[in-house]
Parts: sequence; structure tokens; C-alpha cells
Amino acid sequence: MDAQVTETPEPPRFTGWDERPAEGLGSHRPGLSRTPHRWRGWAALGITVVMLAGAGSGWAVYAKLNSNIRTDSATEKELRKWESERPPAGPPNAANVLLIGSDSRSGDNRQYGRDSGQRSDTTMLLHLAADRKSATAVSIPRDLMVEVPHCKRPDGTETAPRTTQFNGAFALGGAACMIRTVEKLTGIRIDHYLIIDFVGFKKMVDAVDGVEICLSRPVDDPAAHLTLPAGRQTLHGEAALGFVRARKSLGNGSDTQRMQRQQDFLGALVKKVQSNGVLLNPTRLYPVLDAATSSLTTDAALASLKGLYELVRSTRSIPTGRVQFMTVPRREYRYDPNRDELVQPDAGRLFGQLHSDLPVTVKPPPDTGEKPVRTGAGAPAGRTDGTPSPPPDPGPFFPGTTAGHGVCE
Repeated sequence: MDAQVTETPEPPRFTGWDERPAEGLGSHRPGLSRTPHRWRGWAALGITVVMLAGAGSGWAVYAKLNSNIRTDSATEKELRKWESERPPAGPPNAANVLLIGSDSRSGDNRQYGRDSGQRSDTTMLLHLAADRKSATAVSIPRDLMVEVPHCKRPDGTETAPRTTQFNGAFALGGAACMIRTVEKLTGIRIDHYLIIDFVGFKKMVDAVDGVEICLSRPVDDPAAHLTLPAGRQTLHGEAALGFVRARKSLGNGSDTQRMQRQQDFLGALVKKVQSNGVLLNPTRLYPVLDAATSSLTTDAALASLKGLYELVRSTRSIPTGRVQFMTVPRREYRYDPNRDELVQPDAGRLFGQLHSDLPVTVKPPPDTGEKPVRTGAGAPAGRTDGTPSPPPDPGPFFPGTTAGHGVCE
């Protein structure tokens, strides 16, 4: 994957928080990029939550943070070749961001094993509602069987279309291949994408002084570099990474439970960032921004602090109870119980609601005590004659949770 660092532009002037949806980062504005390995796509969601306007404290700080971000211009170029095959844009101001975790073992990631090229594990499709009153992150399992289209390999050769595991798309053709695979699977146009690696995730957790979790029993998992006692505890970089990477030592060993654990951890990270005054404290915000940008690769439209600020500024006031997480409806693949396939018509209805920015409702497991959370388009205003408005359509219900529900709750 060819990458280049963008030139450092003049820092933007930040005159205060604007709670309106950020113009230019929905799917309606022409001319903007709509482009976006065994590992953590959901960690990039934490970046979008904390990447705010703290960079205005000085030119040197702004220039350093801005130059940290890597631009993947090759992906944008490749996507333009296939424009006629891509889905239409969604409603104005709504935005769909593909969050990709990379487990590349090159550079600082060598300690986690031999480098065998680009790989992805858990990936999330983040939908930001047009009214910016909710955010919905949908996990796509790495073992989901999907149709991968023609894709360009890093060596310039082209692959034939095939049915294979979802995480194979990134290995075959990088971000462009994964974006086109997701668009083919969901019918949702991807407006932006973010990639973060092992090191970036650890830095993010350390920058917020760790994330609290609770364990019912001790864990000893050499494969995940993880040894933890039972009980309530705060995890920092390496231990946090091991917690979300672990599979066979936690739960029943399934990828399903690991995705749930990843979603819960990310929700706890979002909650801590919002509740600890990080966003309003320049001293605490700078390490978070530095950690995030130093391990970030993204499309050209987001490859600057200004671009990221414009995306995130209108999400700052979303309450944690309306930042929701779910997994695509799926079941065991009919030809191989070690693989997944979509459950229809449920998956199609979820994708249709998100594409049209219509409500969906997360229905937590019955033992959590959480109430269902409706997201999507805002509720209708009251009638002018003073009579109560009819209750808003909650949309379809899907199993999931919210950032308001902590790991230990």
C-alpha cells in the first residue's frame, strides 16, 4: 500500500464548539474522498471520539500532530477506477466510516510475531446519524463469508472475484479491496476510513490512564501476552491489548464473544474520555492526540487535524447512551461451522436502515438491566395544536450494547 504524508497546512482557527453537523463530511458534498490485520478496527472509533480541536494551542503542536497522520493516496486512486460499481451516497450530513484494525508485524509491531503482510481481524462500520444525535458501530466478523470483487494486489496484479472470509479482502488488496467488499455486502457507501495498529491502540489506552475492566476469574494466556488476576482492575497498554486480542482463554473461545468484549472495552474507553475531562484539558488532550495521530492512516479528506476536527466536532455532545455497538446478524455458515454467513432478511434490513439514516434500536441482553436505545433520525417535533406527538418509530431491534454500559456494570 503506497502511503505519503500530507504537507502541513495552515492551522485552522477554532472559535468555539459548533454543535451543528459538520458540513463537508457527510455523503452529500461533491469532490470529497469517499474512500476508506488480524486486529482492532474498533480502536479507530476511539480516535474519532477524542480527535477534537485541542490542536489550536500553537503552531508547533499543530504541525507535529498534523504531520503524524499518514495519507493513503493509493486507496483513493484505486476506488476512482470502480466508481460506477459503488453504492449511491446516503442522506446529506450522514457519514459512514470504516474502522480497520491492522495487525501488521512490521516496525514496532515485530514483537507480536513474524510479518506476513497486511491482515485484518475485527472491522467496524461506524454510522454517524445526520442529526449527530447518535452513532452506531457495527462489527463485521473476520470469518464472515463474503463476495470479494476484483482487487489490485500490492504488486500491481489483479485478483479474480471470489467468495472467501471477510478478512481476506484486506490481505488481498488493502483498504480499497476491503471498502469495496463492505459496500458490496451492505449497499452502504463508505465516506471515510481509518486504520490503526497494535502500537497505536496501546498508546491510546495509556494516554487516558487505562481502562477499567472486571474479570470473574484469573486469566493466563501466553499467546495474547496476558496474565491477569480476577476482579476489578485498570488495564494499561500491553495488558489492554492482550485483553482484546485474547480468544481461547476468555469466554467460550469464540470470535463472537471476543467481538463483544472488544465492543465493551471500546465503550468503556469512550465513556472514560468523556467523563474524565480529557477533551477540555489541553494537558491531558495532547497525549491522546499524539497517540492517535502517530499510528493513523486515513483517506485524504481526513488526513489532517482540521479534517478530523470537522468530522468529530458535531459528535462531541452525543451521550454515551447513544453510542451503540452491535454485530451484523449472522449464523454458522451452511458449508462450514467454523465460518459465518449473514442472516436474512435481518442483515438486509439493518443495512437498509443505516443507508437511509433511519432508526435502529439496540436491545441489550436481558441480564444487563439496560433499556433499549433508539438511534438514527431525530424524533419528530410535537404537534402545533398542542396534542402529543405519536411515539417515534423505534425501527428494528438488534442485540447490542452502548458506551453508557460499562464493562463492570
